[in-house]
Amino acid sequence: MTSHVPAIREVRIPAGAAALCGDLCVPAAASGLVLFAHGSGSGRHSARNRQVAARLQHAGIATLLFDLLTAQEEQVDVHTREHRFDIPLLTGRMQEATAWAAAQPELHGLPAGYFGASTGSAAALIAAARLGHGIKAVVSRGGRPDLAGPAALAAVLAPTLLIVGDADQAVAELNREAYARLQCEKRIAIVAGATHLFEEPGALEQVAELAADWFTVHLAQLEQSA
Repeated sequence: MTSHVPAIREVRIPAGAAALCGDLCVPAAASGLVLFAHGSGSGRHSARNRQVAARLQHAGIATLLFDLLTAQEEQVDVHTREHRFDIPLLTGRMQEATAWAAAQPELHGLPAGYFGASTGSAAALIAAARLGHGIKAVVSRGGRPDLAGPAALAAVLAPTLLIVGDADQAVAELNREAYARLQCEKRIAIVAGATHLFEEPGALEQVAELAADWFTVHLAQLEQSA
């Protein structure tokens, strides 16, 4: 555990002709990096993702929260909702952000993991499937892993944790179906009494602890084997 978390630094991530805004936090002697894939209609300022990120930072894990959509795309999406479910677009942005991070001197050599929420979970899982051993762990919060599709789910190599609220019944069932298709090391964690946004007292704290434990174990395993 680190006693001091450095300031969050704003970064710009090239994505084709666009640039994505991100917030990067790198604790001293970081054990890994977790990139956040936010859900539909959300972005790097998501209070829920920031709470999880803070818990990871205190565990000595670097975090990169970034907007999967540009400001112009977000303006269009507010009215049309056409981008938030564009899984190929979101997946490509995850891969571009991962490549950008790998090229940064302060992040060089850090094992990478993904934390996805809602539709961002599908993008994270597809990107993880494409990058193979390049991604070391995945956590999904209230996600739609089913949107990744059977082939991508079966191809994921990274140990994957699916977290869902038991009161979010429809999404919980979709997570169970996706869980059955995963062939990697996996776990599904059901948070008692929690709905889709984990707004109930203590629910998001449970999510943050589960995620921190998952990433700490799997990124530390990599360090020990290095």
